Amino acid sequence: MKTLTHRQLAVLSFIETFIASNRYPPTYEEIRRGLGLSTKSLVNHHLNALEEAGVIERDRLTSRGLRLAGQSVHRVPVVGSIVAGLPVTSFAESIDTAREALLLTSDIAAPQEGLFALRVRGDSMIDAMVSDGDLVVMKRQSDVRDGDMVAVWLKDRDETTLKRFFRENGRIRLQPANPTMGPIFAHPRNVEVQGKVVAVIRRVH
Repeated sequence: MKTLTHRQLAVLSFIETFIASNRYPPTYEEIRRGLGLSTKSLVNHHLNALEEAGVIERDRLTSRGLRLAGQSVHRVPVVGSIVAGLPVTSFAESIDTAREALLLTSDIAAPQEGLFALRVRGDSMIDAMVSDGDLVVMKRQSDVRDGDMVAVWLKDRDETTLKRFFRENGRIRLQPANPTMGPIFAHPRNVEVQGKVVAVIRRVH
């Protein structure tokens, strides 16, 4: 293996520690901030050296495209944003046309059909450890249980929202995880579940 400099070893150690703590890789900016490097081009220089040494692999098309060599990963498309607050217009991008993707290891979400990711806006799910700027990995399915965290399309409003799902008294309750916010109630015919949350990728501040 190619000899690594002290700084390159520090970058590698940061990546390993970050992945162990968060279960997903850091962005270039997170590495730059975490190690006090002056520019992202300097981060890229060190990553090039680590890649040439065979200790990391990179997918340059994704913001979190780093992985430790030999780690099995799969790609999950990021198809838009969803508000964890008041509903907003449905996300427009589809799985087939998404221009951004996550690379996930199987311990975060097992490889399977119908996975996609949404970027969260708002703080109505903060008590469920989902904050503004996080990414939620979704399994596209309509059959969910009470209490599941889901992306829901409210047909009569043509809006989507991220909430916990409950059936009660002939209606659907979409419950935020924030004590300052109230639930949304809807008739079942106006509710279409677009997916269930299977993992949360935290934004590192």
